[in-house]
Amino acid sequence: MHTTTTGETTGDFQRLAQPYRRELLAHCYRMLGSVHDAEDLVQETYLRAWRAYDRFEDRSSLRTWLYRIATNACLTALESRGRRPMPTGLGGPSTEPGGDLLERSEVPWLEPLPDVAIAAESTDGVDPAAVVTSRESVRLALVAALQHLPPRQRAVLVLRDVLRWKAAEVADLLETSTAAVNSMLQRAHAQLDKVAPSEDDAVEPLTPEQQELLDRYATAFERYDIDALVRQLTEDAVWEMPPFAAWFVGPADIGELILVQCPMKAPGDLRIVRTSANGQPALAQYLRDAEGVHRPFAIQVVSVGAAGITHVAQFFDLTLFPLFGLPDVLS
Repeated sequence: MHTTTTGETTGDFQRLAQPYRRELLAHCYRMLGSVHDAEDLVQETYLRAWRAYDRFEDRSSLRTWLYRIATNACLTALESRGRRPMPTGLGGPSTEPGGDLLERSEVPWLEPLPDVAIAAESTDGVDPAAVVTSRESVRLALVAALQHLPPRQRAVLVLRDVLRWKAAEVADLLETSTAAVNSMLQRAHAQLDKVAPSEDDAVEPLTPEQQELLDRYATAFERYDIDALVRQLTEDAVWEMPPFAAWFVGPADIGELILVQCPMKAPGDLRIVRTSANGQPALAQYLRDAEGVHRPFAIQVVSVGAAGITHVAQFFDLTLFPLFGLPDVLS
């Protein structure tokens, strides 16, 4: 047990715990599906840990102890919150891209996670395999699939498969048996097999060919060249855009959707700033207003496969822009 003075305890805690903040944010995001909620829960985790730090007895590492607190905080939060879906998780695709789009603002939609929020301060001494694992564990498709799991199954899967905790350690955290943990993990895997995409050939980092393809896609938006834009999509590409419930499959429907529904109508109406989210390329879109100023419009998280763009998730939540470190306007 720590017996230092309050000032020493506070200083020690801040110095020792701060390096884990970004990975705890990723952990809470996997559990909650919201970067806003995850930030709140990380803050709550650090507050709880600071208050209890004088009773921390070093029976586990500080990192493990923080994860225990964060996981319990997330499980408590999830007791009063529903899952955060993507439109593809609510029903089949729409076949009317020119029809009225239903906005479902009451749905707590899944949110993207800015890579800048969880990027390591330095890569010195970091195992490259660990970096890849971290990126894969926050991919948008995986986090969307995790939302289909009950909270305790979600926690078991993340702790066992992502953080590589032993079953006994997870059982101790959840105050259950090792057999129960193994059973929950088995059920979680079975559920993910049903809801996760059957194939995701998106690769990070992008190959030079994929990067060129993404460049053509972004340029086509800025030039308002719908034909060039849809040529970068695979035949079974998926387009979804919360808070709108409808989602679309294939270049023809996606092209018509953009042509009819998107407020850009001429070259230069839309400008793009490159960024990244969920370990994937992302495009921040700025739309020109009546005064000629380009203001935040949407953020796309893009999956690029070997043959083209396979999935576009377009998020219209403008509160995301500051989290990505993006400007309010483009000069």
